[in-house]
Amino acid sequence: MNLLITISLKQAKSITATSYFCFPSIKVLALKASIGVAVRSEKKSSLVERGEERREAMAAELDELTVVKEGEAEILMHAKNEVFYNKTQVNNRDISIAVLRIFISKRKEEHESKLSKRTKSAAKVSESGAAESAVNEEKCNGNTKVPKETSEVAEKTSTAEPCTTFEEMVKTTEGKVRVELKPPRVLEALSASGLRALRYAREIEGIGQIVALDNDKASVEACRRNIKFNGSVAISKVESNLADARVYMLTHPKEFDVVDLDPYGSPSVFLDSAVQSVADGGILMCTATDMAVLCGGNGEVCYSKYGSYPLRGKYCHEMALRILLASIESHANRYKRYIVPVLSVQMDFYVRVFVRVYTSAGAMKNTPLKLSYVYQCIGCDSFHLQPIGRTLAKNNSVRYMPGFGPAVPQECTDCGKKFNMGGPVWSAPIHDPEWVASILEDVKSMKDRYPAYERISAVLTTISEELPDVPLFLSLHNLCATLKCTSPSAVIFRSAVINAGFRISGTHVNPLGLKSDAPMDVIWDIMRCWVSALYLYHLTSQVKNHPVKAQAPDQAGSVILAKEPVLQANFARAVASLSKAQAKKVARFLPNPERHWGPKVKAGRIITSKHISLLGPEAVNGYLSHENGGDEEGPETKRVKTEEEVEDPTPEVS
Repeated sequence: MNLLITISLKQAKSITATSYFCFPSIKVLALKASIGVAVRSEKKSSLVERGEERREAMAAELDELTVVKEGEAEILMHAKNEVFYNKTQVNNRDISIAVLRIFISKRKEEHESKLSKRTKSAAKVSESGAAESAVNEEKCNGNTKVPKETSEVAEKTSTAEPCTTFEEMVKTTEGKVRVELKPPRVLEALSASGLRALRYAREIEGIGQIVALDNDKASVEACRRNIKFNGSVAISKVESNLADARVYMLTHPKEFDVVDLDPYGSPSVFLDSAVQSVADGGILMCTATDMAVLCGGNGEVCYSKYGSYPLRGKYCHEMALRILLASIESHANRYKRYIVPVLSVQMDFYVRVFVRVYTSAGAMKNTPLKLSYVYQCIGCDSFHLQPIGRTLAKNNSVRYMPGFGPAVPQECTDCGKKFNMGGPVWSAPIHDPEWVASILEDVKSMKDRYPAYERISAVLTTISEELPDVPLFLSLHNLCATLKCTSPSAVIFRSAVINAGFRISGTHVNPLGLKSDAPMDVIWDIMRCWVSALYLYHLTSQVKNHPVKAQAPDQAGSVILAKEPVLQANFARAVASLSKAQAKKVARFLPNPERHWGPKVKAGRIITSKHISLLGPEAVNGYLSHENGGDEEGPETKRVKTEEEVEDPTPEVS
């Protein structure tokens, strides 16, 4: 028996094959037992080997994982560039959380107001029903004289909603049945590591189910790993699915109260399905990082993606916001829906818009009133807007008509040059002042819960002081560059505009930008008066350098200065020349917290020395050394010098 147990598995199998003919039944059973022992021992050894291999693989994988903490969420990030993560987007995620908190509170308020209206209407219907029964009783008794008011109420109720609806409304008021509002469902269409969804789940009170999608297997695996890593709250609220976001949103129409689009590049391919997936009154949050396209670097590409042609002016970043809003509105109109922007932000290297989505065929007709073409002079900074549509009110009806045009002649009235035409862009307000004030108040009250508090509070403060009904803006330095003159201070220029009877404010897009409802001829008159004041100062103070440089007669600056000003500007300092934030010396435009604060390499791409401008030398060298197993650089990898080595190129002497 012992001899049989010690034989190999292959020998045992061969012996068993001939045992039916050569051995008695007892020996056959013994051989079978020996085979079983041998198989089990071999399986056990193979399992042990596999377990050791798995442990080694897991240990190696854990060595490559690092814990990244942002807000209350923590994620495990791979050292290789397998799943996209950008630290810069902490601003984006923080401001999204702030908007969602206000959205949940506003949603509750709207729900309460709807319930109160229903209660009041139900009470009115019950009173009118009692009046109708009184009318019927009097008719049955032969009394045909009915008070006029009672008969009118009865007629209205008889032509109103059917009895079933009336009974339901009465039962609701009498039984005091309260319709509860479900927590908002959130769809993160492009989740990657899942950090955004995890922060929503752990930091926003009253949030409902969060569905995180991605069509990359590595990203979905990383997201599911991070969900488990963040504990029971994340596990109960967040689910990760491997799916194409476009197909998923099309197959789930009006199911999500919040849809978050944050793609790597353009969101244009997702907009059509996204506007269908948002529930009525829900919010769509959309990011676009293809700023080179939106800002006029490739106008034909922008037109093919967004349906608008951009212009390369100082206001190009705000125009990018308005092009994105116009594109979302265009997609929504195809399904009898329209948008209401609550917040639109340009930060870092991207634009981010937050819009409410509603369904109404009647309100959709107002879309042409919200869109305009932009005419930009190629010689000076004059720009004009041409609305696409207009309304004509007649009696109690409103007719929708095409807009009057052209808004400008063939040549600029200020400098005589031609115009470039861009658009259409969203020319209606891009912010809701009430929302902005609520978001800013919430951020200040919970500053400890926002990692990027200083940056987002500065941006929201600047947005709160913008003129909401003035599209685009001027650059004071560009105006002076056209005239080749010394620039006045922003306070002096603001005072002149205010003293002329117009409004003026800054913009969150550009620290040198100025929004004003003053027409361009008034702006140029103020600049002409400023140049005249400079001439006078030059004559009286005997300054060597002339404040205005000479230009050719056909240049735009010479043509503008050759005209006499119609308006005499008053440069006395106005009370409102400084905003409240400026008067309190609140920081509004902060520098980047660290170097190489911007876009990162797309997930899956191999990081090389050419990515130093995006990641920095330390990150590139660390990745290259990790790829080579910590050894010295191979022949194909080139080490990048750090700033310290560049500043001190002297080699060490041993």
